Amino acid sequence: MKVDKTPLDGVLLITPPTIFEDFRGQYVEIYNRVLYNEAGIAVDFIQDDISMSTRHVLRGIHGDGGTWKLVSCLHGKFYLVVVNNDPDSPQYRKWTSFTLSERNRQQVLIPPKFGNGHVVLSDSAIFHYKQNTQYDRAGQFTILWNDPSYDFWWPINDPIVSRRDQGIE
Repeated sequence: MKVDKTPLDGVLLITPPTIFEDFRGQYVEIYNRVLYNEAGIAVDFIQDDISMSTRHVLRGIHGDGGTWKLVSCLHGKFYLVVVNNDPDSPQYRKWTSFTLSERNRQQVLIPPKFGNGHVVLSDSAIFHYKQNTQYDRAGQFTILWNDPSYDFWWPINDPIVSRRDQGIE
């Protein structure tokens, strides 16, 4: 298992503990509580969620004040943006990005008060995340993916987005 710091404090890039590939396919251990705790990631994850999307679908940027997320790509490839939304942080409104895929098997640990959004780069993708709280849409914040004050860079110009991510609802 490899854990790397990123430009945003508290956001970690993780290579899972076991990735094995041979002529039959691939085996990946995407979470092991003991090994993650030994690596300093002592989050009590209680819920797993996935979203399945097609090429150029953009989801997010969403977050809340109490949820840790461990994000990975089970299938396909997507570009992930993570934003610090903590007004008390010196890195407030700073963002970074990652490309996660079924090939690199990397994960991103996202702390509370950070938002995340992703856009699918392959024909389809399965976005997986573990979280330490129950999902509560009413408690979430949304940052528009194209808010010019953040100067986000996305690998496509015209994504498919929900009404919520257009700022309509």
